[in-house]
Amino acid sequence: MVFNCWYGIINVANYYFKLKAMTLIGFLVLLAIAAICGSIGQSLAGYDLGGCLVSIIVGFIGAYLGMWIAGKLGLPEFFTINIQGKPFPIIWSVIGSALFTLIMALIRRAFVGPNRY
Repeated sequence: MVFNCWYGIINVANYYFKLKAMTLIGFLVLLAIAAICGSIGQSLAGYDLGGCLVSIIVGFIGAYLGMWIAGKLGLPEFFTINIQGKPFPIIWSVIGSALFTLIMALIRRAFVGPNRY
């Protein structure tokens, strides 16, 4: 199969894409690590956004945010755990989770006021 694009001709027959599936155990380990990183980031920021599921979401958002900041500043990726070929940056996830929690706390304080409840 050949595609003619604006930047040239691509011959798809020469490329082989192999997708690696993650097992259930690997996915659960990844969720547990994200929850731990998210909860550490929330405790560093001094604000709690919610329970365990929220900590998992904050951990993943923190990993993306932390790696984006590290990429923009030209900082290296260190202390990365590979789970079945999927890298998860621990330090940048904690830093990104703390920054994300801090931003969410400031936004909530602006709309709700200084009282949380």
